[in-house]
Amino acid sequence: MAAQKHERVRIRLKRNDQVKVIAGRDKGKVGRILDIDEKKGRVLVEHVGMIKRATKPNPQKQIKGGMAERESSIAVSNVMIVDGAGNTCRIGTKVEDMGNGKTRRVRVSRKTGQSLDKK
Repeated sequence: MAAQKHERVRIRLKRNDQVKVIAGRDKGKVGRILDIDEKKGRVLVEHVGMIKRATKPNPQKQIKGGMAERESSIAVSNVMIVDGAGNTCRIGTKVEDMGNGKTRRVRVSRKTGQSLDKK
């Protein structure tokens, strides 16, 4: 069986963004992004896609053995960012002038035009 070749996906989401799941078994859940895998096009969202894993006890790391529940990654196409008002939106960009000749690119909501980046 040949290994799958993943095409790199450009992901506009960042860690700690609030996202809402729009497809799949956890549809409707809202959570924070914990990790992003750009090569596979997947994101790890807090309390979404929970799976059970058997873990061995490790006294050095204070880990008790048994069945541990943790998140599994979901496809980035199945999540949508949530803006400050709690509405899902698409992400656009806007160039913002910072003064003294400097500019920076800011992520904005396409629906409201409100900035998604924390200053």
